[in-house]
Amino acid sequence: MRTEVVGHGGVRLGLRVEGDGNSRPIVFVHGWAQSAGCWAAQLADPALTERFRLVAMDLRGHGASDVPASGYDDPVAWADDLAAVLDFAGPGAIVVAWSYGGLVLTDHIRVHGTARLRGAVLVGAITEIGRDRPGGRVGPLMREHMRAMLSDDPDIAVPALTEFSRGMVTRPVPGAQAQALLGASLSVPPAVRSALFRRDIGSEDVLVRLDKPTLVAHGTADRVIEPSTAEHALGKIPGAVGRWFLDGGHAPFAESADEFDAVLRQFAEEC
Repeated sequence: MRTEVVGHGGVRLGLRVEGDGNSRPIVFVHGWAQSAGCWAAQLADPALTERFRLVAMDLRGHGASDVPASGYDDPVAWADDLAAVLDFAGPGAIVVAWSYGGLVLTDHIRVHGTARLRGAVLVGAITEIGRDRPGGRVGPLMREHMRAMLSDDPDIAVPALTEFSRGMVTRPVPGAQAQALLGASLSVPPAVRSALFRRDIGSEDVLVRLDKPTLVAHGTADRVIEPSTAEHALGKIPGAVGRWFLDGGHAPFAESADEFDAVLRQFAEEC
C-alpha cells in the first residue's frame, strides 16, 4: 500500500506499507539518492510481513515525496520528518537506516531522543558528515564519482550514477531491482543530490546516548561507506552488536536479501 504523511514544514512524505497492521512496526529509511523501493525484498518477504508492520519512507526530495527548495541541511527538518513517519507507524518501532539514513536517524535522536524507538539497525550507515568525521568516511567508489554524480549535465551524471550503482554491490542483484536502484538515483534532482552533502555535523554525543538495542550491519567490501564507520558506531553506542557481511558491498539487503532478512527478523524478535 502507498500512502503519505506530512513532515517538517508541511512536506509530504511518501510511504510504502506492508505487513500486519496490528504487529510491531519496522521503519525503513533509505540512503542518498534512493527511495523506499530499495527495500523491495524486505517488503515482499512473508517471514517479515507476517510478523511485523513494515513502513518504508521516501526522504524529502526523493521518490514520491515532495521536493522542497530547502531543509536538506537542517537536522530539525530530518528529525521531524522521521518523527512523523514513526508516529504513523506506531509506538516502539525498530528503525532500519541505510547509508545516509543513519544520519537522519541520528538527527532524530539529537532532536527528539529515543522515546519513539524500540531498536535501531544501521546498515552501511553514516552517523555524521563533514571532513575528517570518523562516522562519515566515504569509500573509494563514492570519492571517484562524487563530483560527476552531482552534475546538472546528464552526459556527465548519468554514466557516473550508472557506474556507482554497479559498484555499490559485490554480488549480483536481480535485474529488475538493479535497474530500479539506478532509476531511483536518476529521479532525484541534481540540486537535491548536492544539497544533502552541504552539512558538517558530528554525532558522537548522540551515539553515546542511544539507549535502545542497536545492530550495526556492514559489508566488509563496502566501497561506498568505509567499514571503519561501522567500527566507530560500535565503539560509541552502548551495547551495540556488529554483524559483518563477509565480502559484501554497500547494500546487503539487496545483494544478500535472504541472509539480511533472517538477521533483521531475529533482531526484531529479540528486541
